[in-house]
Amino acid sequence: MTSQAWATLASVATALGTLVLAIATFSAIKSANQSARVAERALLAGLRPVLMPTRREDSTQKVNFGDNKWMELPGGSAAAEIGYDDPDNPKSGTEGVVYLGFPLRNAGSGIAVLHGWIFYPDWHRDVQHAPLEDFQRQNRDLYIPVGDVGFWQGAYRDTAQPGYEEARKVIEAREPWTVELLYGDHEGGQRVISRFTMLPIRDQHAGSPASPSVSPSGSSSASPDLSPGRTPELGWLATASRHWNIDRPDPR
Repeated sequence: MTSQAWATLASVATALGTLVLAIATFSAIKSANQSARVAERALLAGLRPVLMPTRREDSTQKVNFGDNKWMELPGGSAAAEIGYDDPDNPKSGTEGVVYLGFPLRNAGSGIAVLHGWIFYPDWHRDVQHAPLEDFQRQNRDLYIPVGDVGFWQGAYRDTAQPGYEEARKVIEAREPWTVELLYGDHEGGQRVISRFTMLPIRDQHAGSPASPSVSPSGSSSASPDLSPGRTPELGWLATASRHWNIDRPDPR
């Protein structure tokens, strides 16, 4: 073979070696990327919260609304009250305020942080959730630990606020109402919207007063929130109907 042929053969061999090396490098990078994505998914799954209603045997949550208003939330229930001014404190500023709340259980594997909420004055059944810009921001972060219980609370304080009249009417009439909650993990990601519907618990004995141990909000009849002459009633049963993923693919 001539020197030119040897040079050509060497060039071809070098090219083939470079190609093999490139293929091996590409395979290694692809495998590394797949491993990184698997590790990332595993990490995110370990931080992922999923909120559900509490069980009836779960502990009662006592909630403070920041204006000397307290509400008790027994397991599996929901609470709603129309505020009134305390005769001993005429300037309490709670007259006409619509107070809402229900306890939550975190069935996921990461801490849940509640970001916002939206209220519907009915048994809301749309297949789509509300736009993100329509959610009311929580005044404070509410944290639900992993495998434990916490609560959500919200209030309509301004009578001119959109939705106030509808919320007050449905609470006074003791009709079903719905809340969609926007929440995510403690790092601010993996946001989820969960829809919860509250169904009124009716007294099974028509004409008889409801149990004296439970008020419209689910609080004790001994609670200072009961005005003179006010008859305690049963509250609402909390149910979950749908969850939507916001920052990752939705299962539907």
